[in-house]
Amino acid sequence: MDRTKRPLVIASAFGGSLVIGLLLMFWALGGVRGVATPVAIGGPFQLTDQSGATVTEKSLQGRPSLIFFGFTHCPDVCPTSLFEISEVLRAMGKDADRVNAYFISVDPERDNVQAMKDYLSSFDPHLKGLTGEPQAVAKVTSEYRVYAKKVPLKDGDYTMDHTALVYLMDRDGKFVGPFNLKRTPEEAAADLKRYL
Repeated sequence: MDRTKRPLVIASAFGGSLVIGLLLMFWALGGVRGVATPVAIGGPFQLTDQSGATVTEKSLQGRPSLIFFGFTHCPDVCPTSLFEISEVLRAMGKDADRVNAYFISVDPERDNVQAMKDYLSSFDPHLKGLTGEPQAVAKVTSEYRVYAKKVPLKDGDYTMDHTALVYLMDRDGKFVGPFNLKRTPEEAAADLKRYL
């Protein structure tokens, strides 16, 4: 065999073996049916906002929504994210009235309606703080695939370890993707306006 063709033949044989091996593996696993589909994010929920009004998944209809999960005793990530969301809403001007912005507590033990009201008084008035009974909060965190775990502190108190992601939902209440706050408020506002 010509020496110049030999590496090409070896590479082709290896590539062919690889393709056949992958096909056999998929067949052994039950074909494409064995491949996991993307997990749905979102679903039915019923919580209460800081004014005492009921908010459900139907409240997401007709407007794009920004949803952030956190808690009022959070030392850093939550206030920073809520400040950044507030800046985006400010940059939207009057269009902020056409957006839902929700802060959902992962700490219903401490975050009652009054605690949410007091906490959110420092942020944009469009932000609604949602809380509820522990089982209602557990349901929504499960539907949004949010990780939240109580972490005991040495003084007998506790903090919460949780997913720090801003969810963007479209006008139909369907998950679009994580909303990027690591840009100027004006850039983020322009992006959000595309979903109005």
